[in-house]
Amino acid sequence: MGGADRSERRRKQEAAQARLKAAGITPKRSGPSGNALVLGIVAVVVIVAIIVGVVVTLNSRSTTEAVAPNYPVARDGAAITAGQAAAPVTVDIYEDYLCPYCERLETAYKDQITTALNAGQIKVNYHAISILDRASSPAGYSTRAANAAICAADAGIFPAYHAALYADQPAEGSAGFSVQELTDKGTALGAGAGFGQCVAAQANTGLIENATNTAAANPALQTNGNFGTPTVAVGGQKVDVNDSEWLQKAIVG
Repeated sequence: MGGADRSERRRKQEAAQARLKAAGITPKRSGPSGNALVLGIVAVVVIVAIIVGVVVTLNSRSTTEAVAPNYPVARDGAAITAGQAAAPVTVDIYEDYLCPYCERLETAYKDQITTALNAGQIKVNYHAISILDRASSPAGYSTRAANAAICAADAGIFPAYHAALYADQPAEGSAGFSVQELTDKGTALGAGAGFGQCVAAQANTGLIENATNTAAANPALQTNGNFGTPTVAVGGQKVDVNDSEWLQKAIVG
């Protein structure tokens, strides 16, 4: 290689080093061949590619639209059934609207459950439970929210109202949403005037209490003799919701 070629190569290396230094990157060099410089540049490119990939992934997740519910809703006592009555798989969800783990279940599986309901693969019986009444101050929010959810089913807004109760869930130890606040949530979702009257009357309190006692006494819903929320059963048998595949396993049988 001639002197002119070596000089040109050196000039290019020095220019590349100057650009890296200006960017705050100082690659280590292993010798006069400049291999470390090449490796440094490759490493920077790889790191940038990884960062871009992570950002794109996070952005795609954050912009994913929620699945819109498109299924019928019916009520039987304190139980609200979502989905087609003839669906091949029955899922029972026992929930307390003050329970933080119920909110986590809702957040983690809402879209999967809605997709399966829309497709007619499952029906879900939502059981309004009030085991955390004493965890609000003053006591009683669990029953008040459960009653409002039942009123929402009667008003034809249950899927959206159910999601709203969890999206802005009060903390344990708080007063929870008042009758007026629960009414306002339903009105914002399109409920008629009768909804507010239903929420204020809290006429479903007895149904909720009976549903809570019945669920708590069912051995199939207990773990080591104890009942808690959330509890999910498929075909009447409790499933482990820590298994992220529980819903898909229920669908495929």
